[in-house]
Amino acid sequence: MHTLTQLQTSQLSGITRLKLSCDLTVFPQEIFELADSLEILDLSGNQLDKLPDDLHRLTHLRVLFCSDNHFTELPECLGRCSALTMVGFKANQIERVTGAALPPLLRWLILTDNRISQLPAELGQRPHLQKLMLAGNRLRALPESLAQCHRLELLRVSANQLAELPSWLLELPRLSWLAYAGNPLEAEADARALHIATPIDWSQLSLQASLGEGASGVIHQALWQPPGQAGRNVAVKLYKGQMTSDGSPLHEMHACITAGKHANLIEVLGQVAGHPEQQAGLVMALIGPEYRNLAGLPSLESCTRDVYADELRLGADVAMRIARGIACVAGHLHRQGLTHGDLYGHNILCNDQGDCLLGDFGAASFHATVDDRQTRALQRIEVRAFGILLGELLARIDPALGTEDLARLQDLEARCCQPDVLARPGFDEIEDFLDDRGEGACSRSAAKQP
Repeated sequence: MHTLTQLQTSQLSGITRLKLSCDLTVFPQEIFELADSLEILDLSGNQLDKLPDDLHRLTHLRVLFCSDNHFTELPECLGRCSALTMVGFKANQIERVTGAALPPLLRWLILTDNRISQLPAELGQRPHLQKLMLAGNRLRALPESLAQCHRLELLRVSANQLAELPSWLLELPRLSWLAYAGNPLEAEADARALHIATPIDWSQLSLQASLGEGASGVIHQALWQPPGQAGRNVAVKLYKGQMTSDGSPLHEMHACITAGKHANLIEVLGQVAGHPEQQAGLVMALIGPEYRNLAGLPSLESCTRDVYADELRLGADVAMRIARGIACVAGHLHRQGLTHGDLYGHNILCNDQGDCLLGDFGAASFHATVDDRQTRALQRIEVRAFGILLGELLARIDPALGTEDLARLQDLEARCCQPDVLARPGFDEIEDFLDDRGEGACSRSAAKQP
């Protein structure tokens, strides 16, 4: 974090990244003195409602964040910024977005938690668009021009007013991570899938250390003391209730419960009842410290791709155990009428043996359980995400697989990622293929546990 004084006294000359959050009501003109170097500008958490018309003078600007401000429209000056690829205006009061506001090299657009009811057709004329985050708006339809965005891989449209998913959306060749929960189109499937977790009274829980905090809530270690039973160490996730980039945290809680029991899911033990502030929460099994995230979150540069530790190397048996486990649990979710929506290495916990757990249901969405064209398409969009994960695992196997085994797995990766969505294999077929490649076969009967 930088200060306005540093900026005004020329202490920041030559920097490439500037972050100012100091209740700004106007754009500081001194920022233009950084035009020869500035690439990333973060003005989130201020009180801005406009940007200067000559913002394009920042000729090296690639990334702009203006979240948590007071904008009511996406500034049209952005469209004249020739190097700008990433734009983030989350949690403003934006109602109006015009084509003129969209920079020509736009790759990543965040408009989460605004008041947008319509998007311009020009959005589909941004051929580099790869990541589009629109959760928590008032959209009733998506512009048909998005059918031209063949590089689009991640789309968040949860908590809008969409009555249907257009057919062209389900045919996009690279779409891999889709979240659409909390729209009228999902309501019927959501209601059919409603599950109620065992209530666990707040008085039985003693919170201890915080284990982590995400966009949707905070996870604590806790002691659960049921009446007349021995105490048990558990994890308690308390949901914040605010809109996240994926959608509603309460919908995430519903999806966690509906997912049911599976060897590759963190077990939900019950739902918090009687919280003094009526905060929603889940009580879950406590995961041991030997489990760690397989990968880190995507970076500004990687956009839709996870960041792996440079030194990460996996034995072939470990990598294949992870691949089998994730294919198995993804198939289980699909049979429950759920897509995970965020099938990524950063949402996978694993140990040194390759035992793995898929977490974070913030982008999960419900779909019909009947086998129709839309259901198959929704499931096979997620298959592409698995194909990308499989490729990332194959790239980190050491020592290398034999030539024949590697070729067969690379062929599976290619089939999962092929542009024809409905031609991709389903997870049942993927499970069978991976079961044939080694030990640790996934029991489909076990996957159907309630």
